[in-house]
Amino acid sequence: MFSCWIWMFILLCGSSVADENSIRDADIFPSSPEIERGSTLKLFCVLGKHYTPQRNASHIIWKLNRELIAQENYNIVNETVSSVIIHNFTYNKAHVKCFIKYLGKEQLLVHTEVKSGFPPDTPGNISCIYYFNVELTCNWTSGRETNLTTIYTLYRKIKNKQGLIMPDSELSSCRSKTESCSFRHPNTPFSNSFCFQVKAQNVLGEASSECVPIAMENIEKFEPPEILSIKKVAGIKQLLTVTWKIPEDIIPAQYLNCQVRYRNLYSNSSEIDTVAVTSEEKVVSLNLTGLWDSTEYSVDVRCIGVESKFWSEWSREKTASTEEKAPSEKVDLWRIIEFSHPAGNRSVHLIWKLLSNIPPPGRILGYKIQYFPENNAALQMTNITANKKIVLPLNEEAYIISVTAYNSAGNSPAAILRIPSTDEKPPEIIETVRTYTTNEEMIVEWISSEPEVTEYVVEWYEELETDPFIRSWQYISNSTKWKANKKIFKPFVCYNMSVYPLYGNKVAAPYSIQAYVQEKEPSEGPVADTDVLGKNEVVIKWEEISKDKRNGFITNYTIFYKPEGGKELNETVNSDVLHHRLTSLQANTQYTVHIMASNRAGGTSGEPKTFKTLKFNKEDIIFIAIPVGLSMFFLLGLWITCILKKHTFKKVCWPDIPNPAGSVAVEWPLDAPMNNSFLKGVTYEDKTVGLEDVSVLEDCFPEEDHEGLLLMNCEKHVSECTDSNVNGVQNISEHQITLLNGNKKILYNEEHEVAKCLSPSMPYVITGEDFRSQMHSALIPAKKIQPIEMLEDDLRETQQISVKNEKSDNEEALKLEDFSEKTLFNPYLRNSVKTREFLISENLPEHSKNEPKKQPTVLPAFQQNAVGQSYITLDIVGLATAH
Repeated sequence: MFSCWIWMFILLCGSSVADENSIRDADIFPSSPEIERGSTLKLFCVLGKHYTPQRNASHIIWKLNRELIAQENYNIVNETVSSVIIHNFTYNKAHVKCFIKYLGKEQLLVHTEVKSGFPPDTPGNISCIYYFNVELTCNWTSGRETNLTTIYTLYRKIKNKQGLIMPDSELSSCRSKTESCSFRHPNTPFSNSFCFQVKAQNVLGEASSECVPIAMENIEKFEPPEILSIKKVAGIKQLLTVTWKIPEDIIPAQYLNCQVRYRNLYSNSSEIDTVAVTSEEKVVSLNLTGLWDSTEYSVDVRCIGVESKFWSEWSREKTASTEEKAPSEKVDLWRIIEFSHPAGNRSVHLIWKLLSNIPPPGRILGYKIQYFPENNAALQMTNITANKKIVLPLNEEAYIISVTAYNSAGNSPAAILRIPSTDEKPPEIIETVRTYTTNEEMIVEWISSEPEVTEYVVEWYEELETDPFIRSWQYISNSTKWKANKKIFKPFVCYNMSVYPLYGNKVAAPYSIQAYVQEKEPSEGPVADTDVLGKNEVVIKWEEISKDKRNGFITNYTIFYKPEGGKELNETVNSDVLHHRLTSLQANTQYTVHIMASNRAGGTSGEPKTFKTLKFNKEDIIFIAIPVGLSMFFLLGLWITCILKKHTFKKVCWPDIPNPAGSVAVEWPLDAPMNNSFLKGVTYEDKTVGLEDVSVLEDCFPEEDHEGLLLMNCEKHVSECTDSNVNGVQNISEHQITLLNGNKKILYNEEHEVAKCLSPSMPYVITGEDFRSQMHSALIPAKKIQPIEMLEDDLRETQQISVKNEKSDNEEALKLEDFSEKTLFNPYLRNSVKTREFLISENLPEHSKNEPKKQPTVLPAFQQNAVGQSYITLDIVGLATAH
């Protein structure tokens, strides 16, 4: 009760000071209190001058961590002071916060951290270590954890002979917050009458231990000794002498025990020899016996006082080797033969290792390799090397090779190996080999067909390893099973395993397999590609996964394919298949395909690829192309036939029928109407001549007759035709038609024989002289002249041209002396002829040749037979008049 009044007085004084100075807005008392676990806590919150008179202590609220403390625990001391009581405080550490609440808002004023704990227990288990003239360190235990700040004080006191603590006997003390404390030099006198006491104290109380007497000889710890040398004695094998120095900072005139620890570098276990010395001996030596020959040893030393319980630390380690002797075991020798040179030469890679015999052969200085042809030992050659590998270039003969290791004491026994000749065929003794793994081991088993073979070599190396020297091997005797720790193999790596039988000094043919000590799914999947696309099928191909990414043996491939918007399908093939045909696909459809490669640990898919099936197969295209091709070929043949047989087709389909409209036998007046006439007239010296004097001529001879025969026959027929025409002017045959157009008379004679005299293949020109007397001589083959290109228009244009010819007789008519006149070829005339030949008789008198050619009128070139019959119509009016 009295303490509460004291706290209230302090708070009131503090609040008054705060009000006077107006330094702080609020404060909390006590600040950072430490209380006993489970006790009651009382705190005060004091408002500053800033919060009065608007806000006072009635506005203060309290929170424990984030929880609001109930109002019944509050107490209003005055307008500026509010207190709170928290019963049974069990938190190790908690925050109590003081808020002011005004107009519905909370504002933090101040907070404090409260700890709860326990008073200290009595310290115990006091122990000390004394480093002579350096340091005295003591340790103890404090009991249970107080959870409060505790201070420990170590007292060093003196006891009398009766064991009582003398008054004012406290020599020194040290303070610490931990369970250890040290006295340092020079405050470290040596005395066997000391006792040590520890006192623990915190806000809740204190506790002190008993004063424990400790003799300094019992707690002394030396510095580690120093090894001066380790030597071997000449001529004495298996012995080393160790010499070391005793530390100087030790209690004088006492006995010590020292331990020498040694071990060889090929072993993990150590041996210890103990020797007793006195502190007066500054240097101590010890002989280590029973050691291995040619073996390196490591040695260290430590010491302790006879009455002390603390050993010194081990000295710094030193090494030395015992006396050497010649290696007693031959090396472990193996070979790899490469047939990579022409003419039977090969490279033999020799590899060897030292056998792990105990004791080891000491320090090897080098290796001697000797080799010679099996049939000629005199050709022996020697190589010296410090490495454990060498390449020998050998020819096709069989060789004997030996390897020995040597050191300063001598050579080891020789390891001998035979290299077969190139033409030897080693026998096959191993029938089968299998591998499997257990939790810790890799096991290889094989079956031999020769029971008398008892020695084998197991060789293994990574599949992707190309260096022959990076290979491992082991000799196996009297067993067909080999076991090895799985740790010597890499996981997910393929190894080549081979078993070689040995019989005598020869090596039989090996049996090789591949093995994984551990598998996982492939690192990547195969990439799909399309090879042959069809309408309903496709060939999917892929490449093997690289060996470094398989991580196991590939067991199968699975092809997953899915049409656009459809269900995914799959097909599985064996591991040796790298292409597969997918059938029953939809035509003209896009598919997505990917391939999964699987091993015993799982599968991995490659990147997807899309493809689209064809709309038509090759067979479909062929079935379509064959009829089209045959049709085109047929049309092409028909077209070629038409070209080659054009004239034959013309004669069959369109026979040569003379066109009567192409012949003019009468003079047509210039002003005569021609609208409805298909006939033409010509005017000769203002006289009109009827068609009685002109007949349409037909072919006299076929085109195939020779020119001379045509001329002879035609002359005969012309004479007959001429006489018949002249005498028959008055007698018109029943086939002739008389047409009257005004005062003009036109005769058509379609079947008169004179027409036969003018063949399309042999054109002629008939002069205007006496028809009877000159016809025979006129029908003489004329010289060929330039071709005349003809222009033909429709019938109306032809009639108009005829009228123009009548008006301008002397200007427009073709003149006989100039037969080279050319006209344009009209492409619209179906059967137009491009050339016309005019024949001029060489027997005509000169005046007939030179006189003006007015009387005979030659029709223009376009007035031909519409179907291609080339002929000339003659104006015979002049002839009749002349005679």
